[in-house]
Amino acid sequence: MRLPDDGPVVRLRSLRSVSLRTERFAEAAEFYHEVWGLTPVETDRDAAWLRGTGSEHHIVELQQAEQNGLGKIAFAVGTPAEIDEAGKRLAGLGIPMLAEPGPLDQIGGGYGLRFVDLEGRLVELSCNVEAVVAQDPNGLPAVPRKVAHVVLNTVDIDAACDFYTRVLGMRISDWSEHQMAFLRCNSDHHVIAFNQAEWTSINHVAYEMPSIDHFMRGIGRLKHNGITPLWGPGRHGPGSNTFSYFADPAGLVCEYTSDVAQVEEDAWLCRVWRRTAELSDQWGTAGPPSKDARAHMAGKPDTGYREWVRA
Repeated sequence: MRLPDDGPVVRLRSLRSVSLRTERFAEAAEFYHEVWGLTPVETDRDAAWLRGTGSEHHIVELQQAEQNGLGKIAFAVGTPAEIDEAGKRLAGLGIPMLAEPGPLDQIGGGYGLRFVDLEGRLVELSCNVEAVVAQDPNGLPAVPRKVAHVVLNTVDIDAACDFYTRVLGMRISDWSEHQMAFLRCNSDHHVIAFNQAEWTSINHVAYEMPSIDHFMRGIGRLKHNGITPLWGPGRHGPGSNTFSYFADPAGLVCEYTSDVAQVEEDAWLCRVWRRTAELSDQWGTAGPPSKDARAHMAGKPDTGYREWVRA
């Protein structure tokens, strides 16, 4: 596997969706619908696809599995021609593809490809996925409108950043010392973040609420259902977004967030933030994450599609 020297293989438009493998599918599907606020689009015996209030067909897919983990991350690309060109370049670099460019046999359809990154994560590039009518994403109900970001635990943060910037053209918005890196593909401060860790795993998935009011009312709904935050509410330094982290029925970490910083490309300066309590939570309401919160965010070692990765 090589990395390109002549620019990224594709231009990403947005983070579309994430697929999660869960040890407790039935309970998780009920939680993300009844408590978290997402709407089922399709449901199978051991899989479910749920949408937010935005126009994406679905923002999370749940799959029954023996162990919690990441199924895939899906990014939106503009046209089939861009997908085809990305496929040619990925093949030339020796980056393994599980699905070459073509129609996607999946709920929501679309045209795309799937490849494996350095640590065995499955990444999908897609376009022409079935659209749905936005459900008043700025309306009264405290419902997420999209996936805001995914944080991934990595054993080599420099290699992970190198891959996602050089292959996918992502830009590093900020660092939290040399522990976390925040990467963007559009004006949102980050859609992916990498956390240096002992093993490869999913740290958490964040879902964007339209406003702080929606954010707080969402937290209230979980409280009424007897679910308290693992960490939060508060406001981060890097990204300036609000946060409140919870554990779903299988122990996977999900986050409500809002007010993520918007990047003006020509004016933004990447900075290195110190890892202090005051900068992890600028409101001072959450305190540092507990040992329990950190244990949930560490996840379980996830080899993913490691057997596909070639040296």
